[in-house]
Amino acid sequence: MQPVTIALAKGRPAKQTIKLLQNAGLIFEELDASSRKLVFYNEDQSVRVIFLKGMDVPIYVEKGAADIGIVGKDNIIESQAEVYELLDLGIGKCKFSIAAKQGVSLSSDNEITIATKYPIVAKRYFGRKNQSIDIVKLNGSVELAPLIGLADYIVDIVETGNTLRENGLEILEDIETISTKAIVNKASFATRSTEIQNIINRLSTVVG
Repeated sequence: MQPVTIALAKGRPAKQTIKLLQNAGLIFEELDASSRKLVFYNEDQSVRVIFLKGMDVPIYVEKGAADIGIVGKDNIIESQAEVYELLDLGIGKCKFSIAAKQGVSLSSDNEITIATKYPIVAKRYFGRKNQSIDIVKLNGSVELAPLIGLADYIVDIVETGNTLRENGLEILEDIETISTKAIVNKASFATRSTEIQNIINRLSTVVG
């Protein structure tokens, strides 16, 4: 029988996710957050883990290359993937926030410029406020944009706020909290519901 495939996001929450799998009795030999290996099987080879960049996990699940995905809500939103979101794993907690240089307030004018790695999140939030924005899509060091005049504000993930403070920025508004979720391919949920529900149930018993 084809193993159930779980797509696991590399990066910051990977250690916590692997520990959660282990606590749920899902043990994969050699699975380690720092591993360069990309495919792992459990002892009876009924479950397979593939190790991916977070932004790719929702796509693999949507396209059916993985049955289950474990990934941050930020990547789910930005991918706009059509998947079922079944369980909040309670790890990787942080938030989307709007920030600017200290002393700058959030303008209600149209055509403000927002630098962000998350254009979908920014457009959706300001769209609800009927405010037009100009997006500057960046891939890193977003905090630099307001400091050198590339953008008026940033929309980014904030965990402790230390990086903002160290760069003379402050939070103006919080958009929403995010965390790591278990997502499921829609077709798999219909055709392999017993196997998938078994894994989700095991994870739900160890979620804090």
